[in-house]
Amino acid sequence: MNIEPEQVEKIDPQLCYILLHSQGDERLRVVMSLAEEKGETLTNQSLTPSQFPSRQAYREALIAQKKQQLAEGTVGQTIEDLKNLSLSVHGGTTSSVVVVEGTAEQILKSLNFSGVHSATLDQIIRVEPIPIDSKIVEYLTNLILEIIPGDKEKVFRASQKYVSNYYKNYGTLQVLGMRKPVSLDSIYTTVKLLSETDNLKYINIQNKDKISLFSRDGNNKKPGIKVANDQPYLMVLGAPGAGKSTFLRKIGLEAFKGQYGNYNHACIPVFLELKRFDKQKINLSNIISSIFQDCGFTNSGQLITKALKKGKILILLDGLDEVPSQTINQVISQIQEFIKAYKNNRFIISCRRAAYRSYFKDFQEVEIADFDHEQIKQFINNWFQSDLDLRAKTAHKCWAELEKNEKAKELAKTPLLLTFICLVYDEGQSLPKNRSILYKEALQILLKKWAAEKRLERDPIYGGFTTELEEILLAEIAFNGFKKDQFLFNKQELTQQIKTFLAENINPPQQLDGEAVLNAIAIQQGILVERAEDIYSFSHLTLQEYLTAQYIVNNNLIEELVIDHVTDVRWQEIFLLVAGLMQEKRGADRLLLLMEKQALNYLNTPTGKKRLIPLLRWAEDITTGSPADLKPVAKRAVALNFANAKAYAYALAKAYAKAYAKANAKANANLLAKAYAKANALAKTNAIVYFIYVANEMNKLPSIFQNVNLQELIHKLKQLAAKRPKENSSEQAQKRFFQTLIDTWLEAFHLTFEMINLSVEEVEEIDKKYSYIYWLMLQCQEAAARVTSKTWEGIEDRMFRVVEM
Repeated sequence: MNIEPEQVEKIDPQLCYILLHSQGDERLRVVMSLAEEKGETLTNQSLTPSQFPSRQAYREALIAQKKQQLAEGTVGQTIEDLKNLSLSVHGGTTSSVVVVEGTAEQILKSLNFSGVHSATLDQIIRVEPIPIDSKIVEYLTNLILEIIPGDKEKVFRASQKYVSNYYKNYGTLQVLGMRKPVSLDSIYTTVKLLSETDNLKYINIQNKDKISLFSRDGNNKKPGIKVANDQPYLMVLGAPGAGKSTFLRKIGLEAFKGQYGNYNHACIPVFLELKRFDKQKINLSNIISSIFQDCGFTNSGQLITKALKKGKILILLDGLDEVPSQTINQVISQIQEFIKAYKNNRFIISCRRAAYRSYFKDFQEVEIADFDHEQIKQFINNWFQSDLDLRAKTAHKCWAELEKNEKAKELAKTPLLLTFICLVYDEGQSLPKNRSILYKEALQILLKKWAAEKRLERDPIYGGFTTELEEILLAEIAFNGFKKDQFLFNKQELTQQIKTFLAENINPPQQLDGEAVLNAIAIQQGILVERAEDIYSFSHLTLQEYLTAQYIVNNNLIEELVIDHVTDVRWQEIFLLVAGLMQEKRGADRLLLLMEKQALNYLNTPTGKKRLIPLLRWAEDITTGSPADLKPVAKRAVALNFANAKAYAYALAKAYAKAYAKANAKANANLLAKAYAKANALAKTNAIVYFIYVANEMNKLPSIFQNVNLQELIHKLKQLAAKRPKENSSEQAQKRFFQTLIDTWLEAFHLTFEMINLSVEEVEEIDKKYSYIYWLMLQCQEAAARVTSKTWEGIEDRMFRVVEM
């Protein structure tokens, strides 16, 4: 749409931006200031207190005069003109500031009226409904009639409502910063999945290229829709903002399309957001039945019971990690029981990788792969699709900028961060390199772009409420909620928090309208959204986490964060964001040193003293002076993984292998993990074959171990292999042989059986309370804007050693 210069002078930048990029039919709400008539009339005559019997009468006369002035003058006429354009006007003739609703085209025309002094965007108030293909409704209707016969016309109407509700709630997407909601189908970027084994696979050990430490770049990525077709039970894992929810939504859309879509199973999709499951007891059958009942299906309980028994439901359970911690165990148990009872249906569950433990044993675990270059380009092209962007080639320019900015390109591998990149680039034509700064800039743009503070500033009640104060308020809400493991907020709770905050910060009057402020500053910006009647949440968990981190940094709660939460995986993302936000000199240094202190404190615990300290001393002794060209810390990390290949020890060995780009560290860490796995999986007498293979492979590389004669070990293993019992020999003979194998191996590496014979509980404790902290420190160091070399070198020198702080 074209805007004339005279019109531009009347509108704020946000409204100008929307109108320039509008198709004309978008519905907007704007706040208009109407010009008052300056001519002399009877109602312009001066009134003085002496003309009236009391001050109350004087005030009432002033109000009446003002109303009459507005009704008779330019304001009254302008309101009539606005109504003649079919605009709805709220405010009548009693105020020169009115709220006007209408299409973008009508708003643009209204700016030609001389009586319109200025206009400010309030919000985009409605999305035009997405037309539903009749084939989809017909397909669902026939599917339901196969399950339970009934009146086809009634079933068709109910099916139409059900499909319409799904498309309305899950078939459109308005990612933060997107100019208007769009069909998910129109912008969806194909998701690729990695199986669990692919995800843990090492790159070729000869590859010396720099590898992204936390990349999910496996070589065996498969299209998500194919995996969903192949697997009846699917657990979709991923990092924050990886696109888990969007993937589940898309699968549901494909299921609706039947033979016209890419989902190959005749199932009715049901999408359930698990964060709503905050009760101790849930009944999934009743929940699903109520959804169908609300759409007008008669006998919905009977319909769902039969559909479940026939295996005709595709159940999409989104956000297992967002179930409140006080109910998570009960919810998991009840989902497990539901799956067991209706095992012939298809299930897809999503969860953050960090929050998941193998709760569902029959599920194929997959992880969303990082976007590759083609996916990133596709996403950017989908984002910048307006006529203006196409003419300006914005997508091409954004991609070119990303190509030059290696750190920003690393951030672009997940949909949420890529969204923020597009948002920030659209605003300033440049890109930040730090993830926390990217969040900060994106949030600032959102606050300013949709901010209603201009409307509030005109009201003297909230005259001091700025975007800075709003951000502080949102951070306080986020932190208080996250601390209580709360993702959903009721309206009463939010409005009370807002009222308390305003009362403490901007000297407002006694009667505060917290609800009005909630509507004005939150919902319109897309930061807080209404999920159900009077129930709100942050639009994305990552936003709540970012604001929580901001609150911690602003209020200097770093020490409390570390002491209370350093081993709590739910707070993992908070630590990374805090590290990135600590911009001041030595800020991130302090965070890392506090984390290190907690790791070292663990050495004073019973398990730390008895089990971990001997391993740490062994790792230092066996690696000091070894020929491998690695820093000592990397050698110790790989050695510890060698002795006890568990989750975070394994991850640390990988991390240091990447950090110093040394192939032998990757090989050693990987081979030992495989060796122990094979020893458990194979017959114990056959395990020697794999141990010989491992020793041979290790012998080809510069060793991280000092005083270990691998050639002698290989010779002994081959001699032992010649004496291995036959497969039909007694179990006792096989056990003796396997014990000799282990003793030979341990002797070569100067280990004792006592040192590595940890119980499952001891391994898990060390993993969670020691190794995890160092693993998290590595991530924080990468996420930080700045860590001084002196501090980090000191930490590396002390890492995996028995030292005094």
